Amino acid sequence: MSSSDYDHRTAFLGDWGTFQKTVFFLLCSSIIPNGFTGLSIVFIGDTPPHHCHIPVGVNISAEWKNVSIPIEANGRASECSRYKLEVLKSYSDRGLVPWVDVNVSAIEQERCEDGWEYDRETYVSTIVTEWDLVCSDDWKAPLTSSIFFCGVLIGSFISGQLSDRYGRKIVLFLTMGVQTVFTLIQVFSPSWIVFCSLFFVVGMGQISNYVAAFVLGTEILSLPVRIIYSTVGVCIFFSIGYMVLPLVAYFIRGWRMLLLALTLPGFLYIPLWWIVPESPRWLLSQGRVDEAEAILRDAAKRNGIKAPEEIFPPSQPRDKAGTMQPHNLCDLVRSSNIRTITILLCLVWMTLSIGYFALSLNTSNLYGNPYLNCFFSAAVEVPAYIISWLMFRYLPRRLCLFFTLFLGGLVLLFIHLLPQHMSYVAISLEMLGKFGVTTAFAIVYAFTAELYPTVLRNTAMGACSMASRIGSISAPYFIYFGGYYRALPYILMGTLSVLSGLLSLLLPESLDMPLPDTISHMQKITGCKMRHSSYSVTTARPEEEHTSNPN
Repeated sequence: MSSSDYDHRTAFLGDWGTFQKTVFFLLCSSIIPNGFTGLSIVFIGDTPPHHCHIPVGVNISAEWKNVSIPIEANGRASECSRYKLEVLKSYSDRGLVPWVDVNVSAIEQERCEDGWEYDRETYVSTIVTEWDLVCSDDWKAPLTSSIFFCGVLIGSFISGQLSDRYGRKIVLFLTMGVQTVFTLIQVFSPSWIVFCSLFFVVGMGQISNYVAAFVLGTEILSLPVRIIYSTVGVCIFFSIGYMVLPLVAYFIRGWRMLLLALTLPGFLYIPLWWIVPESPRWLLSQGRVDEAEAILRDAAKRNGIKAPEEIFPPSQPRDKAGTMQPHNLCDLVRSSNIRTITILLCLVWMTLSIGYFALSLNTSNLYGNPYLNCFFSAAVEVPAYIISWLMFRYLPRRLCLFFTLFLGGLVLLFIHLLPQHMSYVAISLEMLGKFGVTTAFAIVYAFTAELYPTVLRNTAMGACSMASRIGSISAPYFIYFGGYYRALPYILMGTLSVLSGLLSLLLPESLDMPLPDTISHMQKITGCKMRHSSYSVTTARPEEEHTSNPN
């Protein structure tokens, strides 16, 4: 059954009844934990100012203790070295005065043999302060984020295929459970290695339930509501979770209690299992027509509408679960048309992920209060999602994607031209760049769901999400290497965004087209032409899904 035929036969439900409102808001609410779980590392993994610890038992005068930490060329106290304590003790015992009797800067230096002292003004504890992830071990801090995104990568690879084979609903709740339970266990991590191992598993569940909820809502809701759901609904609820993060972190400064506070709300979603239904579209694609009809009749009852005696034609195959041709990742590259679409989308997703997560993770390094910076970074996403909805509703999809990517890229390229003393202007431009990247991210999610057929939609979303995780894995190191050359992250992110915007013009247009149900229904690559192709809703046959060449 084609998408347009399905929409016609389910039109009796209406667009915005009790059933649609319930599905809309419950699925959107399930996204909130993703906002603070995925970005909690901004606070629990931040590195506060620090310097070498001077043991209490070292018998040196207060004058020599005050100058025991070298001052670097930038005017800041050294974080990874100190003057040799034996030498300082010798000068102190002899009654010599620093900078009067002795040139302190000429004294030999040594590493922080006795650990570090951390500034506790902003944080009581982070994983950095607890396990000393500084100086020679400072590479572990960005690696922690990368390990999380490696888990997201594996989760995207597995969950997409599981969702297309076993259903959207079961994968949604399974991955929500994985995210909640393993984050709770993570609170009790005895070491950095255990923390990272658990963080990897949390990452596997984190994006998987987001994609499953996104696809489930896209397939249940009708076109007018689907556009709002996919561009504004799930995205704004993600940003709500993101905005909650700095508010909670401001009052809970220890990383373990912060993580516990962010984990417990996940258990509130257990009752949703008995309220949120499976996707009728997916059930039909599996030949489970009776189950799909039962869901639609229940939806009609909730909306106070009488369902027709016959929703789907008797010719529709019934009770043949498991007999439909299974699909997997190989189908995304089987023909030249779908292969080209997949490659282009993966490149765009990868670039967007680099820009989004690098800018999000960088908020604690910006000038000013890290909690306010993080809140502003989250708040700027709300108007971005509203703009993405308006653009997606009225404008061609690929032009929306091109414009937002190009805008975000140009703004980021301008940042490196600013002198260092114009920090507030740089922050404003960075927020504007985040606005462009976020808008493009919301658009590409909905655009991707429209381009791929029902039999492959979740697999395709998972594959694109998997490609984007390659970008997010590298994003922490964009920030890390920015410590060596401040402008480098902005130059790289800006250039990649501009190039990806140009590539997006090659994608087919899906404006005003019904959701494709089979591979042969997919839009064809038309280059930069503004027309889009249509398909006949009566010509696709199951056996053609692998053999027909759309080109």
